[in-house]
Amino acid sequence: MVTSNWFYDAMLYVYALSLLFYFSDFVDANRSAKRIGAGLLVFVWALQTGYLVYRLASHLDMSYISGFEYWFVFSWLLVTVSLVISRFFRIEYIVFIVNLIGFAVLTALLLVNPGPSLPAEPFEAARDLLIVHISLMTCAFAALTISAIFAGMYMFLHRKLKKKRWTSPVRRLPSLQLIDLYSFRLVSAGAPLLAMSLSVAIVSIAVEHEWAYLFDWKVIISLAALVLYIVYLVRRKVKGQIGFSAARLNLLSFGTLILNVLLNPISHFH
Repeated sequence: MVTSNWFYDAMLYVYALSLLFYFSDFVDANRSAKRIGAGLLVFVWALQTGYLVYRLASHLDMSYISGFEYWFVFSWLLVTVSLVISRFFRIEYIVFIVNLIGFAVLTALLLVNPGPSLPAEPFEAARDLLIVHISLMTCAFAALTISAIFAGMYMFLHRKLKKKRWTSPVRRLPSLQLIDLYSFRLVSAGAPLLAMSLSVAIVSIAVEHEWAYLFDWKVIISLAALVLYIVYLVRRKVKGQIGFSAARLNLLSFGTLILNVLLNPISHFH
């Protein structure tokens, strides 16, 4: 549970799941993923609408709108506009980008108590954001770790086949095409999770005015790893880069992520 408000938690995680499906369509033109993402986004919109009505009905004074409600309405409008664009226009990429901003806003509101009571204490808000950040980062790390394993498997099998060494382990491995596809799809899931995790971290830094953390080695290396994964996905999508070179870039990106873990002892971020 992220916060003491389970309804807000559900809304946040369904939103994140919707973004994952939209990202799958974003990088691989996956129509099924787009339909699932759109369905989840409609569900998020319904949850947001119900929650907004509840918040406003709880005080019935439209002359007073709290900062939480103002930004919540902003996030709700972003979801609404993205649903209209998705339904009536064929501008695929804008839907994902708009909702990534909407998710960041919704997550930033954890700094304010989602319940109807007073704003949360700084310690409680920081704890809530840290839990969201770590949850997303853990899921991203798991997906990207398995993807790196597939990338290493691809390079191993590619070299064995190139040398025509048909050993027993080689015969038991899937085809190069399948290994490459599995690796790519796991990056397609892990990269947006990593991006969302870092967006939560940066929002926390900005709101708390702890700008020095932006120059922490852990933050810099995390952003570098994200950039490398984006390069991997762009090369795959735009240039159609697959195979050995893609696997090598995948492992380089994961190596950067591992460096991030090794920097924990000298980092002051968390």
